[in-house]
Amino acid sequence: MPVNALYTDLSDYYDLMCADIDYQAQSHAVQRLQQLFGNGCTQHLDLACGTGPHVRHFLDAGFRSSGLDINQPMLDKAAIRCPEAHFAVQDMCAFSVDEPVDLITCFLYSIHYSASIERLAACIASVHRALQPGGLFCFNAVDRTRIDNRLFASHTVQVEAGRFTFSSGWHYIGTGERQALRLRIEKITGDETLTWHDEHPMVAVSFAELQALLEPHFEVHVLEHDYQKILPISENAGNALFVCVKR
Repeated sequence: MPVNALYTDLSDYYDLMCADIDYQAQSHAVQRLQQLFGNGCTQHLDLACGTGPHVRHFLDAGFRSSGLDINQPMLDKAAIRCPEAHFAVQDMCAFSVDEPVDLITCFLYSIHYSASIERLAACIASVHRALQPGGLFCFNAVDRTRIDNRLFASHTVQVEAGRFTFSSGWHYIGTGERQALRLRIEKITGDETLTWHDEHPMVAVSFAELQALLEPHFEVHVLEHDYQKILPISENAGNALFVCVKR
């Protein structure tokens, strides 16, 4: 199945896939980081925004928020959720804005959708161009050297359309710049069971490599992947929250 085909076909179920995510906590944490590290202003852009749940929380907190994604069905739902926001179909590795913004976010490890080091560098350059002086870029990432291919996260949701079980996990062969996000979705309706499998190509990068890409453009702070506390990253952490101030 082509990349993004599963998300397009099942865009009606995307929010169920992410039902266990605390969007409010994530959004609030980044709003605090904007006050502490950024310029404190409120023009915000969310990369790979999906159906817009993070944008909704930023709007509710008084931000002037917008979003971009490559998936039009997702953006159609985002526009319903956030009618006051502007959404655009753009590639996060080659996007532009009409006016510079104060804060750019990229949640849910979506920075890895850049799929190669070259495109990741292009994404970082696009972000730098789009930010005001002193603007902030916040995203989360996984270190390729810490990936355990045996680990999967799963949750189940019961709705009128059926019982859905969503599973996802990182897979890395141990070399190169390519890893995969493996997805499995099971839908049970009565006696019928449908199962979808998908594998999305993602860029594999260590935190040291990621910092090296960022530091020509940003002052970089690498924090624990904790949306309740602001802590420097521990030595063996495999997930991190990157807080980057435009130089």
